[in-house]
Amino acid sequence: MTYKSDLIQQFTERGYMHQATNVEGLDEKASQQIIPAYIGFDCTANSLHVGSLVQIMMLRILQKCGHKPIVLMGGGTTKVGDPSGKDAARPLLSEQDIEDNKTGIFSVFKKYLTFGDGPTDAVMVDNADWLDSLAYIRFLRDYGPHFSVNRMLGMDSVKLRLDREQPLSFLEFNYAILQAYDFLELRRRYGCLLQMGGSDQWGNIVTGIDLTRRVDSQEIFGLTSPLITTASGAKMGKSADGAIWLNEDRLSAFDFWQFWRNTEDADVKRFLALFTELPMGEVERLGALEGAEINDAKIVLANEATTLCHGEAAAKAAMDTAMQTFAGDGVSDGLPQVAVSATDADGMSMIAALVAVGFAKSNGEARRLIRGGGARLNDSAVADEEHALSAPDFIDGRAKISAGKKRHALLVLE
Repeated sequence: MTYKSDLIQQFTERGYMHQATNVEGLDEKASQQIIPAYIGFDCTANSLHVGSLVQIMMLRILQKCGHKPIVLMGGGTTKVGDPSGKDAARPLLSEQDIEDNKTGIFSVFKKYLTFGDGPTDAVMVDNADWLDSLAYIRFLRDYGPHFSVNRMLGMDSVKLRLDREQPLSFLEFNYAILQAYDFLELRRRYGCLLQMGGSDQWGNIVTGIDLTRRVDSQEIFGLTSPLITTASGAKMGKSADGAIWLNEDRLSAFDFWQFWRNTEDADVKRFLALFTELPMGEVERLGALEGAEINDAKIVLANEATTLCHGEAAAKAAMDTAMQTFAGDGVSDGLPQVAVSATDADGMSMIAALVAVGFAKSNGEARRLIRGGGARLNDSAVADEEHALSAPDFIDGRAKISAGKKRHALLVLE
């Protein structure tokens, strides 16, 4: 189907569209005027990870299509905790933790969006600005009658917990109400016409649309993206080593590049469409490659995704490091490095080395890695669980530690 607006056309072609309210009406407006649109992000960590990258890319496309992104920080709702997709309540954070996390998250968005005072410049706002000052009785009186408990009990985020007989606190039950009120406030303050989010947010988004219609007699719109999983069914944003963070102080640009380079063959075309800005004709061409040639497409994916997140220089350095590590002499300065004193290095066990570079979370896990044949020292397999490093292992002051064929790091003498 062909749409009037570049925004809805791109969302559809590239695979961002899952559900939408009155998509024809939204398409009409987007073809005629600037659409202020928001996505909310709670401040639960000081970085976002790849699981949030679809939403970040949607805001980027929105801006490139001539519309206004609103990045809503959940300084208020983080104090409540979104129950969507969760089996238990989130731990509550202090005010300072929330502020620190906001700062870290903003550094992610500065890479993808242009912020400023112009009509299509992005803005970052915090729902604590209005939620923290709410008068409870007045809020209940003014907005409580517009929420049906029966309907809220049927929302996926609530129903899942109840069906599993898992606790759902009254605090978390209020989350949908607060998110609905956010949409109302953003329409009043910024003329926001569209809320976007993952498919798990559909119930919350529709609740906000309904509240605004009832209270202000205004039509606003909602749009969700599909849940992104890998071809093998794994949740997007996770790896064997943990979350794929977007801030370099949480995950190196090299490891970020490697994550995309290791994409499953069946996911390459879809990920090129979602996580790069390559024209769709090029996406189709690369996605159609087969056999060994699909690796060329994976390198393009890794370069393009890493350039967006960390810059062109970091992407090139990561690729050069990978090429040297896997096809050259096996050692590159671009590999993640962990400093160790000469005293600690002499006689350090291979188990301790694997834990030190982060390839094992415990000694037991390191032992299992060695037993499974996955541990290597300077590209030589280590089969002895009691193996200890010695001075000759540190070539030019560096010892290469590997777990399998794809994870490598350097122990560097201080």
